[in-house]
Amino acid sequence: MAKSKEPLVWSLFAGGGMVAAMLFPICIILTGFLLAAGTLSRDRLHDMVTSPLGKLLLLVLIALPLVHAMHRLKHTVHDMGLHLGALGGLIFYGGAAGLSALGAYFLFLG
Repeated sequence: MAKSKEPLVWSLFAGGGMVAAMLFPICIILTGFLLAAGTLSRDRLHDMVTSPLGKLLLLVLIALPLVHAMHRLKHTVHDMGLHLGALGGLIFYGGAAGLSALGAYFLFLG
């Protein structure tokens, strides 16, 4: 039997959906409500985000939802009748990988 990349793609898709559903609301609460209410100071939030673990969390918050969104877009384009084949995978998944790499660059090196 030929090996498929489908399990990897679907697990990244599911991970992106989980991150968007579970972690985005926490980020909204931290930055939108606690910071605005004065419960959380800007210095404390800055320290959390600039720590290595905070940068890794931000990378996960960027990369997995990007893969999720690009996977949905790829299948939406396919459902609309535009069959791109391997080019579609390169465009959408390559775009997600490129944008994730750009995010990693700015988080860790920029």
